[in-house]
Amino acid sequence: MSSFDTKIAVLLRDDLASWQRLNVTAFLVSGIAHVTPELMGEPYFDADETEYLPMFGQPVLVFSGTGDVLTAAHARALSRGLRFSIFTDELFHTGNDADNRAAVRAVPGEKLALAGLAVHGPKNAVDKIFKGASLHS
Repeated sequence: MSSFDTKIAVLLRDDLASWQRLNVTAFLVSGIAHVTPELMGEPYFDADETEYLPMFGQPVLVFSGTGDVLTAAHARALSRGLRFSIFTDELFHTGNDADNRAAVRAVPGEKLALAGLAVHGPKNAVDKIFKGASLHS
């Protein structure tokens, strides 16, 4: 049983290629780390005292769902006022942060071609946002 009151969760569209799922997940969780630095644990050290970067101090759950599930999750996250990160299909064709942001800005929210989203929030809220999604396998 988890001792965390919050949940970090990623939702990926179920038709993405393996490399896309990995890429999208990495980008999405970087947004969560940026806005919630208190989620970061302490640095890691091996027995030789080599230091490694800290990671989240709680699990990240990865889910998948259809495009419709992703669109509904986007709307529910907005309605609950939670901050979240998104990754759209257009970002597979850009090569830098400025172009990524421009690609998202060019499309109204309800027309975004969502490949994934990530959210951190109270467990109950995240569970409701991800209704219809299943744990990624």
